[in-house]
Amino acid sequence: MKLTKVLAEQLSNINLKEKDVIEIYERFGFGNDLTKWTQDQINKFVIEARKKTKPIIIAANKIDKLIDKFGIEKAKEKINQISKSTNTKIIPLFAEGELALRNAEKNDIIDYLPGNSFFKINEEKKSTLNKIQMQALNKIKNIIDIFGSTGVLEILNYAVFDILNYICLYPAGTKTLCDKQGRVLPDVFLMKTNSTALDFAYKIHTDFGKNFIRAINVKTKQIISKDYVLKNKDMIEIIADK
Repeated sequence: MKLTKVLAEQLSNINLKEKDVIEIYERFGFGNDLTKWTQDQINKFVIEARKKTKPIIIAANKIDKLIDKFGIEKAKEKINQISKSTNTKIIPLFAEGELALRNAEKNDIIDYLPGNSFFKINEEKKSTLNKIQMQALNKIKNIIDIFGSTGVLEILNYAVFDILNYICLYPAGTKTLCDKQGRVLPDVFLMKTNSTALDFAYKIHTDFGKNFIRAINVKTKQIISKDYVLKNKDMIEIIADK
């Protein structure tokens, strides 16, 4: 039997496909005789198989503590060193800061949209903040200025869109983009890249998929078929038989 096929069958429990085995096999130039593989070759194969089937992102949380201990440049250097040595994406995280910002926004102390690189203190509430609270907000601002955000939304977006290859799709109507409460595009669905209009219909409701007639691209107002390959942030209206 082909070596690549044997390896794929033996490792099917971790969802490793033969095409993945071939890619790893050709990249490292492994020999056809598995019994002659060195321990180093086996290790490389295992690491690459894990990367393909179980991708990992390292969340470097409590980044503020690392900066307090080593300073900004040294902290960045340590993150880069670990990233290179493990060949793994590392995203600096300040989860405690993100939670504080969301609580402050909820209490109308600041204007903040999760994932943004800035927030604004409400002038009317500024006088109610004590010294410790102001210091905390300034510390969070410094972290955001250094890394661009608290990292929480960044790591979620990277996992969903870059690693898992999902796209955002909005169920919408050609007459209005609002629901009964006046909310604009209140719903969003995550689907795999290369999903079709029919896939989207089934995602919304099984009956829409079974009774699919056509779909409409709300942005272009064009009728699209069930085989239309959807793009990220498409707004689609599904027309189905009752």
